[in-house]
Amino acid sequence: MEELKELLRELQAELVKLRSQVAAGTRPENPGRIRAIRRDIARIKTILREKGVGV
Repeated sequence: MEELKELLRELQAELVKLRSQVAAGTRPENPGRIRAIRRDIARIKTILREKGVGV
């Protein structure tokens, strides 16, 4: 459970970093990564919600 929460924090931090690159006008190395990260975050939140653990 703690591993999922830690992974969630890491993915959210990476998403913020990528979004800031886009906002600054620089082109991210892999633009599709933003979409993949968002989906991974949603999957983790779903798993945590199903197990009844607060996010």
